[in-house]
Amino acid sequence: MVEVSLESVHALLQQLLDGTAALRSDAREMKQSIGILERHVGSLTGNEAEHYASLSVRLDDVGTRLDRIERRLELVAAPSK
Repeated sequence: MVEVSLESVHALLQQLLDGTAALRSDAREMKQSIGILERHVGSLTGNEAEHYASLSVRLDDVGTRLDRIERRLELVAAPSK
């Protein structure tokens, strides 16, 4: 039977948290890039798509800010066991 120490579990957990943070950052960058593309496509077509894209980008920014506020205030629900 393999013996597991708290240090190894902590190291693994830290790696998972770091990976999750990196994925969140990548997702945020992709949302911004998609928003920029939507805005450009909307401006090329000259219809309400440009307005939708602008609102989409602004809502993504609000969502990101809200997530950050919840983490700082520790309002995020604890993970279930």
